[in-house]
Amino acid sequence: MAGGITDTGELYSPYVGLVYMFNLIVGTGALTMPKAFATAGWLVSLVLLMFLGFMSYMTTTFVVEAMAAANAQLRWKRMEKRKEDDEDEDSSSGVSDTDVLLQDGYERAETRPILSVQRRGSPNIFEITERVEMGQMASMFFNKVGVNLFYFCIIIYLYGDLAIYAAAVPVSLMQVTCATGNHSCSVGDGTKYNDTDKCWGPIRRIDAYRLYLAAFTLLLGPFTFFNVQKTKYLQIMTSLMRWIAFILMIILALIRISRGQAEGHPSMAQLSGIRNLFGVCVYSFMCQHSLPSLITPISKKKHVNKLVLLDYILILAFYSLLSFTAIYCFRNDTLMDMYTLNFTNCEIINVAFIRYFLGLFPVFTISTNFPIIAVTLRNNWKTLFHREGGTYPWVVDRIVFPAITLVPPVLVAFCTHDLESLVGITGAYAGNGIQYLIPAFLVYCSRKDTQLVFGSGTVNKHLSPFRHTFWIVFVLIWGFSCFVFVTANIVLSDSKL
Repeated sequence: MAGGITDTGELYSPYVGLVYMFNLIVGTGALTMPKAFATAGWLVSLVLLMFLGFMSYMTTTFVVEAMAAANAQLRWKRMEKRKEDDEDEDSSSGVSDTDVLLQDGYERAETRPILSVQRRGSPNIFEITERVEMGQMASMFFNKVGVNLFYFCIIIYLYGDLAIYAAAVPVSLMQVTCATGNHSCSVGDGTKYNDTDKCWGPIRRIDAYRLYLAAFTLLLGPFTFFNVQKTKYLQIMTSLMRWIAFILMIILALIRISRGQAEGHPSMAQLSGIRNLFGVCVYSFMCQHSLPSLITPISKKKHVNKLVLLDYILILAFYSLLSFTAIYCFRNDTLMDMYTLNFTNCEIINVAFIRYFLGLFPVFTISTNFPIIAVTLRNNWKTLFHREGGTYPWVVDRIVFPAITLVPPVLVAFCTHDLESLVGITGAYAGNGIQYLIPAFLVYCSRKDTQLVFGSGTVNKHLSPFRHTFWIVFVLIWGFSCFVFVTANIVLSDSKL
């Protein structure tokens, strides 16, 4: 996520990019959204979902603009380097007094803003052709404190991601395998189970959860100590499974509603549920950290902001359809943190294969993502502490960094399996920083640097539609206000217990 300049990769059309972005955004967060909708009320949830979708779209355009500015600066630096190399060649071959005077005049001109770069050299200096990750943009546009804060924010977010994944897989396995009389049809039938209830024989449900967590850690944890990457075919497989699962859940809920078997009677508003809903929505719209690898390979970027807007409208419609069918199909008290688990009941679907497919769907998809995110987090730790020209001892590089990556999220998952709260807190804090604060500061600093280097008359071809400074200030105020609101809500909620 936070890294340097990497290869662009194979180019694809804008509409393929639209599909990739849709797949990137719609992930684990969507599975926790129905429960969040039910606890906050349908009207409040819909309004907040639409507003947060708009805010996410705005900051996405900020990141695209900053990417274009970063590409322009990299091109300019290469042009400067070429000029220096040419000057070195000229000086080594010998120059006349007239040449020296001309060169001196040229150097004085260089101290002024370069207004002629686009006219003279490259009409597409702001074209996004190199993949500049957010960590590299932070290094280009932020000072040292800003860069450290960026890495701190991205690391906390990745820790939250890993904790959610480490809890989601054992929860799914526990819910599917632990049921009264070892009969899986009773899962999702509305019966509320406690962690101390029996699973198999003397084994309690919480014991089964922790056994699954231990197995999950032992099987996937070692990948943190190596380098892994998600292959194209693995990505296709997980995307296909995700869409089959989502479509199945929507169709099954609609069938149940059309038959008059709907049990849900959602309220319009419950203010107590807004905190978790906010975090879940922020987490569910998260894509800003992956935009460089997503946008850069698009072959034609002229209308990229319009394509992104279309994507957000489709995602908003999808989230609304998924959540509304859920809250009207199931009673609020029966909706589970992981929505797929509501479909493991025989009354909902009597085909055993579909029940097990939906119940175990998070196990397959999350298990493929966990090592990738773990390696990304480990690499961000290395980048944060790296010093120019320095290398890490073998023990630090191979043991310490992987250990501090793996242990904290597993400990969090060991202590709690409340997925709605984990997603809510991750989204409300680290997600807030990545989705709102970092893009706003990036675009502000990149605009200042662009004016300083190229002059005020130069226009970024990928300038955000929200180009007025008011929007940056608005996003920053909103982001910091959300921090205060969520923290105050948590403190007040805890004081009532």
